[in-house]
Amino acid sequence: MSYQKQPELNGAYYGPSIPPPQPRGYNRPSRGSSRGCGCCLLDCLCDCGCCLLGCVFKIIFSILIAIGLVILVIWLIVRPHEVKFYASDATLTTFNFTGANNDNLNFNLAVNFTARNPNKHIGVYYDNIQGDVLYGGQRVNTVEGVTTFYQGHKNTTSFGPVVFKGQNVVVLGSDDKSDYEKQSNEGVYEIQVKLHLRVRFKVGLFKTGTWKPKVKCDLKLPLDSKSSTKFEETRCDYYY
Repeated sequence: MSYQKQPELNGAYYGPSIPPPQPRGYNRPSRGSSRGCGCCLLDCLCDCGCCLLGCVFKIIFSILIAIGLVILVIWLIVRPHEVKFYASDATLTTFNFTGANNDNLNFNLAVNFTARNPNKHIGVYYDNIQGDVLYGGQRVNTVEGVTTFYQGHKNTTSFGPVVFKGQNVVVLGSDDKSDYEKQSNEGVYEIQVKLHLRVRFKVGLFKTGTWKPKVKCDLKLPLDSKSSTKFEETRCDYYY
């Protein structure tokens, strides 16, 4: 067999590309390994810090959304409405200043209240009721131990009378003195009564913790001995 001389090569390389040499200490990743750590739930198993932090935020966000949806569903079912309070009747038999400085206020006031619960699914436990009477922005008397009760669904409950009686030092400013003289001449006094409540709400078998709403009643009270005007039922403000 005769020998054929191969043509001389021009020095060019026509095979696959040769990767550049890697620095010492470099470990080539094994085939099938992850090309990065994406922030998804399955990647929580990896050691990537950003992945773990992202998962924590996603879990917290999901929990908050779930809680919000539960609250929304409960609200749509229950549809809560605030309780309505009225000063249904009141009697003022004594209201005058005595003493050397004319700053001892003598008073005798009795007020009956009506509470209306308009809710179909919410009952109210009145665990404590405290009453305050104020005149000229100053507290005159406080009554504790008002009878407590439970109020059922769509129920109207009357309670009282809450009696404020006694004598207290009340120093009026010039404007308040002027108002008192005017009211005394008319025989009708502007007196404020507040109720401080401690209540719990009942929805089905579930009872809430304690809430502390307040009731404020701005009353115009005729003095029995001076005025023939009758007291008119007054709507009170209910707030937290």
